[in-house]
Amino acid sequence: MNRSGVPEPKIEFAPKHYICRRAPGPLELDGRVDKPFWAGAEWTDDFVDIEGDSRPKPAKRTRVKMLWDDDCFYFAAELMEDQIWATLTERDSVIFHDNDFEIFIDPDGDTHLYYEFEINALNTVWDLLLVKPYRDGGPPVNGWDIRGLKTAVHIDGELNRPGAANRKWSVEVAMPWASLRECASNGRPPAAGEFWRVNFSRVEWRTEVREGTYRKVVNPDTGKPYPEDNWVWSPMGIINMHYPELWGYVVFADENGPESFELPPDERVKWELRKLYYRQRNYFEANGTFAKDEKQLMGGDSWSIVPRIETTGKTFLISAPATDGSGRLYIREDGKLWKE
Repeated sequence: MNRSGVPEPKIEFAPKHYICRRAPGPLELDGRVDKPFWAGAEWTDDFVDIEGDSRPKPAKRTRVKMLWDDDCFYFAAELMEDQIWATLTERDSVIFHDNDFEIFIDPDGDTHLYYEFEINALNTVWDLLLVKPYRDGGPPVNGWDIRGLKTAVHIDGELNRPGAANRKWSVEVAMPWASLRECASNGRPPAAGEFWRVNFSRVEWRTEVREGTYRKVVNPDTGKPYPEDNWVWSPMGIINMHYPELWGYVVFADENGPESFELPPDERVKWELRKLYYRQRNYFEANGTFAKDEKQLMGGDSWSIVPRIETTGKTFLISAPATDGSGRLYIREDGKLWKE
């Protein structure tokens, strides 16, 4: 087990949420998001910097729509862009080496066994399954594919042509539940009223035109391209998408609702357990042993839980009562979180 430290995100726990409504009929993908299929779906809030309010707002607008039916989870993304380019054409390439759009899905919210999807303006995709976040030892399963995946990209402008009248590129994605249910609770798609944890990211590189093509701008001090910008729907408070506990809540609705979302009280308990997990991992990094007393981790912060800590030389278990008294919530040293 990896017992190295884990950075604690510098952010208030306030993930975004979205009411995902039923699709009005079948989707014929062409990458356009201005057609009747999407008319009844609301846009998400505009994307922000991955670190949140501590960083400037993105210079280019990004937003998403979602719908669902008995067969698929549907996504539409609109990315305003005056420099539309892409280079990678082979499936499962490291797509974020280009500008891209990314989807992250954790069906059961335990931060283990979740999906990552990336797509560029050439409609090249990378889909993979994460057994655990990288901080907990991974690994990524690159050979995993979303069976039946359908994608399309529409270019409002011209691809890889500097000087063109570019406005935006947009994406449509249809992911079958037959694949997504693999990591879901009880191995099934969601039902109306349930939520899955989801987030989106847009990677944007600084580019210039050289010899008639777009090139990444190189930092003369390092000889390497400047770091990419990361713009997201639900901010992370850290430059790392692989903190699923901070992703948004996508609530699935049908004709009977729900029409709104209120954070379930146990989600706040889970977040406080997660903070103790960060601090326990960091305590071990600094001291070579795990803290046995919760006061060593809680400090002077305000907490709503009374945790219990159990440790061995190589493991720890932190728990707290569920808010309705129906059991306890647990988190262990590799970040797995569950209720029993």
